[in-house]
Amino acid sequence: MVIATRPSEITLPPECQRFATVFAYLLEKFPRIPQAVWQSRIEQGKVFWHDGSLITLDTPFQPSRRLCYYREVSAEPQVPFSHQIIFQNEHLLIVCKPHYLPVIPGGDFVNECLLERVRAESKLEDLAPVHRLDKETAGLVMFSCNSQSRALYHELFATGAIEKSYLAVAKLPLALQNLAIGSEFQVENRLEKSNPRFLMQVVEGEVNAKSRLKLIGRNGELALFRLWPHTGKTHQLRLHMQAIGAPIFHDKYYPELLAKQQDFSAMPLQLLAQQLRFIDPVCGTARVFCSNRQLAEWPDAVID
Repeated sequence: MVIATRPSEITLPPECQRFATVFAYLLEKFPRIPQAVWQSRIEQGKVFWHDGSLITLDTPFQPSRRLCYYREVSAEPQVPFSHQIIFQNEHLLIVCKPHYLPVIPGGDFVNECLLERVRAESKLEDLAPVHRLDKETAGLVMFSCNSQSRALYHELFATGAIEKSYLAVAKLPLALQNLAIGSEFQVENRLEKSNPRFLMQVVEGEVNAKSRLKLIGRNGELALFRLWPHTGKTHQLRLHMQAIGAPIFHDKYYPELLAKQQDFSAMPLQLLAQQLRFIDPVCGTARVFCSNRQLAEWPDAVID
C-alpha cells in the first residue's frame, strides 16, 4: 500500500444538498472508491477538517468547509521521464513536464506527480500550480512559489490575460487532405461532463469553450497544428480538434475511449503545451516561455 505523504484537500459544496454527513458526500463524490475504503480511512483518522480536527462516520455535512484526506493506492506507477525547470524567481517557477506525469496527485498517483518532484528539487514548500495539464499532455506548467503574489497569477488565467499555445499532430482525413498551410479554424461550443465523468462532451447551450486552430505543417497524412485555447475547459483542445475532423494522434479518450493501460512505452498523446505569453503582474515585464520538447510523431518540427 502506498500512502500520500501530504493530504489532498477539497472544499465541500456551498449548499448542503442531500448529504446528511461528510461520509455520504465522499461516497457520491468518489464513486470509484468503495464504501469500505472511505470507512476505513475515516476510522483510522485519515480524513479531517483543515484545522486538524478529525471527522467520524456521523460528522454532519458542513457547506463550504475545507476537508483533508490521505489518498492511498495498492501500487503507484513511476513515470520514467524527466521534467525540466525552465525559469525560477521569488514568485514564479516554470516547468516543462513530460507525458504521463500528472501535475498533482490523482487516480493511481499519490506521490508521483510534478508538484512533488518540483518541491523536492527546488526545496520550496510553499509551491502551488497556477493551472493544470492532463497527465497525457506534455509541456509548460506555471507554479506560484510565493503565497503573497499567488492570486495575481491565478488572475491571469481567470481573466484570459495569458496567451497559451500548443502544438498538436493529427492525421488528416480525406476531407482535409487539400487543406493549405496557414488555414485556420475558430471553434466555439459548449462542453460539459459526460459519462464516465472524466470525459467531456459537446452539448447544446451557451458557449463556454473557444479555441483557434492553425495548420502550420504537413508531412504526408500527418499535420502539425498550433492551438490557442481562449478558455480552459477540460479536454477542450482534444474535442475541438475532433470537431474539425482531425483528432489528435494517439488520443486514447476521443473519439473512442480505449481500455486503460499503464504502458509508458506506448506512443503518448501528441499534444504539447509549447508556449506561455503574459505581462508579469508583479513587475510589469513581458514574459515569453517556450518548451524545447518535441512531439515524437513530428521530431523535426519548425516552431514559429
